[in-house]
Amino acid sequence: MTESSAVPPEPSAGTPPRTSEAGPPGRPVSRKNLLRAAVAASAVPLIAGGGIALARDTGHGGAPLALTPACDDGDDPTPEQMEGPYFKPASPLRTSLVTPGTPGTPLTVSGYVFGRACKPLPGVLLDFWQADASGAYDMSGFAFRGHQFTDAGGAFTLTTVVAGLYPGRTRHIHVKAQAPGHPVLTTQLYFPGEPRNATDALYDPALLMNVRTAGSGRQGTFDFVLDVAQQPDPTDPTTPPAGGTWAAGTSYRAGDRVTYGGASYRCLQAHSAIAGWEPPLVPALWERG
Repeated sequence: MTESSAVPPEPSAGTPPRTSEAGPPGRPVSRKNLLRAAVAASAVPLIAGGGIALARDTGHGGAPLALTPACDDGDDPTPEQMEGPYFKPASPLRTSLVTPGTPGTPLTVSGYVFGRACKPLPGVLLDFWQADASGAYDMSGFAFRGHQFTDAGGAFTLTTVVAGLYPGRTRHIHVKAQAPGHPVLTTQLYFPGEPRNATDALYDPALLMNVRTAGSGRQGTFDFVLDVAQQPDPTDPTTPPAGGTWAAGTSYRAGDRVTYGGASYRCLQAHSAIAGWEPPLVPALWERG
């Protein structure tokens, strides 16, 4: 089913259209939102490896900006968006929405789900749905629909293709996120550099993924912050363990220090490193300095 064959483009029922790319009315404009607005205008600085230089990496005079306890550059939790007309309950449990030969540009989206104290949340339900490469939603079955749960470290990975376009909308992926015992967050993820970002009334730069080309496909990252209260960790030890040069396949602990691209970084969250999670690209995992 395509957008033009049945239901009109997703309206913002019950939610006023967002007209400013710096964020919706009533929410403070943060450094990150200003940066993401610049991403949409293709005016962002790049760092080694072709990644986007996030706001906290580009402080005054080039000095890194301090992290905030909310782990999202001082923003509120990940903003909500409308569900739209194409959601279907009871999606299959799976991390891949494609099979061999599925048309489209391969896309892998990975990241973490955090609570308000910047701690990862395990067991969070993430239910994804999107249009296929031609811009059609499957309403008779469950193509390009699936749910999964974050692992013990709060991480998730989704294998899919770049969503197609249909009238009235820019490219996007729908998602519902629910921590155990907490309300559901319904939102959408967007792609940087899309011309329709400027004309889509629902588009919010706070929901931009960090996307880069990887071979014949693309890799995207996004970290969700849910409105879940958490106790902050005790103060970091004064002498964290040494690290060495960052390397994919290494298991890092919070406090480990590494070097990458001539700069030093401190690990903020325990994780196993993979290609695409180099320290400059994932400020939720690494703090420069």
